[in-house]
Amino acid sequence: MNDKIIGILGGMGPEATAECYMKIIRATNASKDQEHYRVIIDSNAKIPDRTEAISGKGENPVPEMVHAAKNLEKLDVDVACIPCMTAHYFIEEVQKSVSFPLLNAFLELKKFIQDHYPTVPKIGVLATTGTLETGLFQKYFDHLEVIAPTPYTQNEKVMRAIYGENGIKSGNTDGEPLQLLKDASQELLDNGAELIISGCTEIGLVLKPYHLPVPLIDPMEVVANVVVKETVYQKS
Repeated sequence: MNDKIIGILGGMGPEATAECYMKIIRATNASKDQEHYRVIIDSNAKIPDRTEAISGKGENPVPEMVHAAKNLEKLDVDVACIPCMTAHYFIEEVQKSVSFPLLNAFLELKKFIQDHYPTVPKIGVLATTGTLETGLFQKYFDHLEVIAPTPYTQNEKVMRAIYGENGIKSGNTDGEPLQLLKDASQELLDNGAELIISGCTEIGLVLKPYHLPVPLIDPMEVVANVVVKETVYQKS
């Protein structure tokens, strides 16, 4: 029972990585320590910024991501997840370098929404500019209308909440970041969103479902519940 080894290719960022591990723990049906999964975490905070790389302003993160993935492979993980939505832009390149499956959060999120919210026609997305520029949400949710914040709201509210001086990546998970994300969410609601996706793992540290009048879906919550299922990725 619960004998597979789960890997976390983390560090993007460190707190989101720790929260991903906590989600896996909470999603596991266990009554004692020994019933939990063995989890191997490589929190490689030296991986270059994904948003800057996608925009052509920064270093390619793939070599460091592959290095971390190979560390997990050496420790015989059966499956791994990446607690960074923007990093999924590079997931196929990283997957080619290792033998174990990397869980694709976008695919799992798509399945979850199809199963639980099949009648929702419009979804709002809060994510980094890098993630939005990749078109990943439009790629995986081409059957829905995907609503993103206006450029001003994206830069002055969403990105400021994540990267600002008092932002989430600086360790602030209340106050200004929360208000900025609430404001950005309201714009999405005003534009017809019936469900909002927390499309950056940092956002899920601050914005919670009880803050909004519509469902707020955290992809890492979905991934955590998928990765612990007994029928998924069993050892051969």
